[in-house]
Amino acid sequence: MADAGQYRKIRDILLSDPERRVVIVSAAGKRFKNDHKITDLLYLCHAHSQYGVACDHVFEMIASRYREIRDELQLDVDLETEFANLKKRVDAKAVTQDELASRGEYFSAKLMAAYLGFQFIDAADWVKFNFDGTVDQESSYEALRAQVQGIGVVIPGFYGMMPDGHIRTFTRGGSDITGALAAAALDAEVYENWTDVSGILMADPRIVDDPQTIPEVTYDELRELSYSGAQVLHEGTIFPVREKNIPLNIRNTNDPDHPGTMIREHFDVDTDPSRFLTGITGKKDFTIISLSKRGMSNQVGVLRRVLTVLERHNISVDYVPNGIDNVSVVLPTEAVASSLYTILGEIQKEVEPDTLDVHDQIAVVAAVGRKMAFRPGISGKIFATLGEAGINIRMINQGPDELNIIFGVENRDFRDAIRVLYNSFVK
Repeated sequence: MADAGQYRKIRDILLSDPERRVVIVSAAGKRFKNDHKITDLLYLCHAHSQYGVACDHVFEMIASRYREIRDELQLDVDLETEFANLKKRVDAKAVTQDELASRGEYFSAKLMAAYLGFQFIDAADWVKFNFDGTVDQESSYEALRAQVQGIGVVIPGFYGMMPDGHIRTFTRGGSDITGALAAAALDAEVYENWTDVSGILMADPRIVDDPQTIPEVTYDELRELSYSGAQVLHEGTIFPVREKNIPLNIRNTNDPDHPGTMIREHFDVDTDPSRFLTGITGKKDFTIISLSKRGMSNQVGVLRRVLTVLERHNISVDYVPNGIDNVSVVLPTEAVASSLYTILGEIQKEVEPDTLDVHDQIAVVAAVGRKMAFRPGISGKIFATLGEAGINIRMINQGPDELNIIFGVENRDFRDAIRVLYNSFVK
């Protein structure tokens, strides 16, 4: 959505399939490396106004971007009046941060609707938030169905309306959620999520050179990949379409002929039976707290007491590998750093372990694949391959569904571990 050229690409994609009739758009992004995203400029403009600093220059950058798109596409849309009214409200501090941030999507949708000759439907007229920030799906779906009359429509993503009439935004990337909600409301055959990559990659391209695209992935696998570190979709995107069993297809606006990645609940036919890994991902900077106590397996509530200590400090546990008389908790280092010694003291008091150790500078790597459960010896092959590469494994965790194999390595071995696995089992 960055410029008029991207609008033309979107038009061509839509015209190539008349079934594509409901379009959700984002705000204008970067046109080149050092350019600014419109949403960033809108947040900056609000911050300026709240501190009494003039934001005229920033506001003009926003307005001029949309005027340029309109003029190049020769559209008859009165942006001047809308921007003038919005600027008055900004100067009077009469617009909330959420409402101002949402205007990027709003103006994108206005221009796209005019360009396509589609109906414009404001997200504020159908995305209904509850006071706790969740979406009232039932009333939202009903409101959208009442407004879509069988013709093409364009909807701004990223925001909706609170019960008190104020605009509320999703977190960044929330246009994906708006699209999923619209697909679910209208019982779409497929939810196509068009972005700037050709689907989900099997590994981080900053680590692995030119990684392959994952052609098919289940919702369970996608959840594992996202939780373990893959930057795929906004996490709230999955639930609306999964509830309705609607396939989700991630496609590339700049390469529309690429099939991208198809996401379903399950696949009846396997397109590549030789591949057992769906993707490899991970994150750095974890801390492992390990404790041991003789006879722990016969004592009730030891793990509960450890987790209660962490809960008091509002710390979420990522993984809990354990043995007969020992247990470990794997935590984000950033979350535990400021209170680590207090936590250790409380665990010592609550559990009275024989040993209590801390290991930091740990990275967690996840090998994800629904077919691993049907391949004997996969774990052994993975660990043998890492051992041959001189990578020491500090922690192992695998769920009973065998959808993933989680292991910890030193931070310094993180990138090498991912490369070794990819080159050994994917290429």
